[in-house]
Amino acid sequence: MIQSLNFHLADSLPRAVVERWQNELALTSQPEAKRAIELRRRIEEFLDAGHGECWLRRPEIARLVEDALLRFDLERYRMLAWCVMPNHVHNLIETKVGFPLADILHSWKSYTGSQANKLLDRRGEFWQREYLDRYVRDAEHYQAVVAYIEENPVKAGLARVKTDWPRSSARFRAALGAPASLPAS
Repeated sequence: MIQSLNFHLADSLPRAVVERWQNELALTSQPEAKRAIELRRRIEEFLDAGHGECWLRRPEIARLVEDALLRFDLERYRMLAWCVMPNHVHNLIETKVGFPLADILHSWKSYTGSQANKLLDRRGEFWQREYLDRYVRDAEHYQAVVAYIEENPVKAGLARVKTDWPRSSARFRAALGAPASLPAS
């Protein structure tokens, strides 16, 4: 099962901001599905603006997170695309039988949060508990998700081209000349 994920630092998206948007959107006459899309758009825009401490901007913290994402690649899951942004992470993963997504995510966040707090000499929540996940429906959706993930630093104004961003699958895909097509199962 292939899913796209987005998770972010604890201070990058205050709950009050999300609740305010939810309340605003509830007052509109838009159908619920359109309100959900608009909420997701606002969240993405807010995260891309770089709110919070942006601990993942520090190379040693971003490397720690990227290494954790890739640690059990091909063993517990297949990491199909990823991008470590200053305050959030995008990835596209195919889980393997016996390794539920929630367990994988817990492992990444628990380990990296603990290690990052040590490196930063801080305490407290590093990651926000919630995360966004979506199933990939077909090959067209897959290509769109890979493009979205790998173009995220460009969209956020952090890189000129996607291969310039240091913590992303775009560098590897370009180096290998690999297409963004749906992998064979």
